[in-house]
Amino acid sequence: MDQQTWERIVTYTELQGTSGQEDAVRATFEKDLKPLVDRVEKNGMGGLFGIKEGNAADPRIMFAAHLDEVGFMVSSILPTGALQVVALGGWNPMTVPAHRFTLFTKTGQYPVVSSSIAPHLLRGKAAGAAALTIDDILFDAGFESKEQAEAFGVRPGDFIVPETKTIRMANPNRGLSKAYDNRFGLSAILSALTDLQGVQTPNTLIMGANTQEEVGLRGALPAVQQQKPDLFFAVDSSAANDLDQTTGRQGVLDQGTLIRVFDPTVVTSPRLKEFILQTAEDHHIPYQYFVSKGGTDAGAVQKYGQGIPAVALGVASRYIHTHETVWSIPDFDAARELIVALAKNLDRSAVDDIVGL
Repeated sequence: MDQQTWERIVTYTELQGTSGQEDAVRATFEKDLKPLVDRVEKNGMGGLFGIKEGNAADPRIMFAAHLDEVGFMVSSILPTGALQVVALGGWNPMTVPAHRFTLFTKTGQYPVVSSSIAPHLLRGKAAGAAALTIDDILFDAGFESKEQAEAFGVRPGDFIVPETKTIRMANPNRGLSKAYDNRFGLSAILSALTDLQGVQTPNTLIMGANTQEEVGLRGALPAVQQQKPDLFFAVDSSAANDLDQTTGRQGVLDQGTLIRVFDPTVVTSPRLKEFILQTAEDHHIPYQYFVSKGGTDAGAVQKYGQGIPAVALGVASRYIHTHETVWSIPDFDAARELIVALAKNLDRSAVDDIVGL
């Protein structure tokens, strides 16, 4: 990984933006995207896509990340000034307490910490600490009362976003950050487009990002309704499962880019899967099969219109949907190479064969 790519990942993982609050991420992405494409298009949900034009008869190939990360929204303010929240995206409640966040209000941004529940306060719960829920966790911005919080502009609907720094670990092949799901996807798409500068692909290439993926794949359908792709690739980060052992596990760091063959929302088209596998083999790109228990925007897209072949590509990373994610730099490079190779090889004949025309 070159220094420019590393610095880009640092920038995007440190940006803060939950579902519905993607503005800062989108503004940076638009600035970086514009020089790499022929034009940029937006939609009413806040999705943003760069277009590299092909010929009129060429297929339309779409690669989409998502702008949002998991976080929280203020649901109410207690008389003590503490904040009750609802989760934006999936959180394991056991990973939430005692972390620093930023509270975004109309009038300012304030540091806030998630309360840690003393074991004494969990006595009487049927399962003790195991019964912890998001409702048990309050967020403390240091306010003395509800009135003081309101005087600082705090209102229900304000966003609370993890606060942390991105670093390289002792092993130089490892990065540590928040929001690799899915600022990985934004960084990979920009890196692939950098590699495709001056290259005429045999397709119209649509590369960008949707909104509100973490709260129900909400931005995907408006995007495909607007762009009308023939094939769709969700570029996303998935949960690694390799810390205690690797044999027999899927989602192993340093084993290459993921080719997701199944998740609860998508059974990958055999023809699309074989094309991806052959492309990876032909270009000596390391890859691994992946079966997931979670979904991506591909699950929403495949049901659009008469059906669009869709699949998720990406990487595995440890501890996603928490403050700190561990991820592999070689896996990022492999995903970047696969996106570029697919963009260069998906011509009309290949797409017609995949779609079954």
